[in-house]
Amino acid sequence: MRENHYYTEILRLVTDITNVPLADLADLRRRSARAYLSPDIPAGPRDLAEVRALADCWARIVDAETVQERVDLLNALLAKAAAYPRITNHDDCAGWHLHYRDDGVRLALVLRAVVAVAAAQHLTEQGMHRLGRCALAECRAAFVDFTRGGAQRYCTRVCANRDAVRRHRNRTGPPGRSAQPVGGAAQPTG
Repeated sequence: MRENHYYTEILRLVTDITNVPLADLADLRRRSARAYLSPDIPAGPRDLAEVRALADCWARIVDAETVQERVDLLNALLAKAAAYPRITNHDDCAGWHLHYRDDGVRLALVLRAVVAVAAAQHLTEQGMHRLGRCALAECRAAFVDFTRGGAQRYCTRVCANRDAVRRHRNRTGPPGRSAQPVGGAAQPTG
């Protein structure tokens, strides 16, 4: 099945909020808008606290040590997100799509429902291993693996490149030192 772009953005949003905690309600609004959540969804201080708690929950899902633990945590999140899906098209401007909320539901509740559904869909269709922490020791940011092969180890290419450079330098020595020639000692340079 084709990956749903909206769900992808929601999973990126919850992962971003997990990695970089929300500063305030305006920050929550900005990030939510980038993930295509309507600015008309009501939100207040209570939502900020609940979305921060959702980020903590997401971190536990990412860090689950077994598939069963991940499934149990995700099922608990799904149970809290009881909502009736419905088809809507926002006054003909967004095209027909699913909503997991009635009108007037607060942002934290909308986000919790959509994160739960998006994660369940992604993990059941792509594999339960598709969440992780960056392999770069000093980073360890959470990520959702959207790669074709499902073998992502780093949160970004920047971290992957940094680790590759480090491994290369560990093999060849510090910068400025030439590698030993094949088959013998270094030649004098004169």
